[in-house]
Amino acid sequence: MKDTTSDNTNSFYLSEEKSFLSGPRSRFKELKFAIKVQYHFIRAFRKFHFIGPCVTVFGSARFGPENQYYKDAEAIGKAMAGMGFTVMTGGGPGIMEAANKGAYENGGHSVGCNIILPFEQEPNPYLDKWIDIPYFFLRKFMLMKYSFAFIVMPGGIGTLDELFESLTLIQTKMISNFPVILFGKEYHKELYHHIKVMAENESIAAEDMDLFFLTDSVEEMMAHLKVHSVKRFGLIKREYKPKWWFGERRLR
Repeated sequence: MKDTTSDNTNSFYLSEEKSFLSGPRSRFKELKFAIKVQYHFIRAFRKFHFIGPCVTVFGSARFGPENQYYKDAEAIGKAMAGMGFTVMTGGGPGIMEAANKGAYENGGHSVGCNIILPFEQEPNPYLDKWIDIPYFFLRKFMLMKYSFAFIVMPGGIGTLDELFESLTLIQTKMISNFPVILFGKEYHKELYHHIKVMAENESIAAEDMDLFFLTDSVEEMMAHLKVHSVKRFGLIKREYKPKWWFGERRLR
C-alpha cells in the first residue's frame, strides 16, 4: 500500500504558498506564515553554514543520463570539484543530478536545495548534504547566497527565472559581480539574441551584455571562472567552527 504521508505534506505546502499569494488574509494567518518562513530560513542557514565557496548549477530536471546536456553537466560538476568549489544545485534529477554526480564521484562536495513539490521533488542520490525547502522564493535565495558563480545549463521556465534573478541582482548591485555562465550556445542562441535586442533598444545598458559569458566548452568556462571568481574573490573559505551544542557538523 502506498505511503501517502509525503504526498500529503507536499500538497499542504503547495496549498499554503498558493494561499499566501492569493492576496490579503487575516493578520493571524499572515503572521503565522511569516514565522514559518523565518523558521525555514534559520534551518537552511544552519544546514549550509560550513559548505564553503559554491558554484550553483541551474538546469532542467527532465534530461536523463543519455542526453548530451546531462553529460555536459556531469563534466562541469567534476571540473568545479577539481577547482575547489562545492557544487550546489536544486537537488533534483536531470541536470541537477548530473552536476552533483560529477562533483560527488570525483571527491568534491555536493549539496542541494530541494523544493517540495507533488512531482520532480525527490533529492538525487549524489548529495553530501541537502535541505527540503517548501517555498520557491526561499529556495532561490539559498541557491544564490553561498555561490561565487552561476552556471546556467539548458532548462525551462524555472531555469530562466533563476538566470534572470541572478542577472537582476548583479545588475542592481544587490550582490557582487559574480560570473554568470550560459552553457550551450545552440540551445541559448535565441535567448542570447533577445538579450542583444534589449541592449540595442536600450531597455538594458550595453555593458549589461558583459554580465554573462556564453560558451560550449568546459575548458573556457574554467578559464573564465579562474579570472572572474577564483582570482577576483580569492576563494577564501570562511573557517567557521561547528558548535556541538547546535548539533553542527562539516561536510564529509
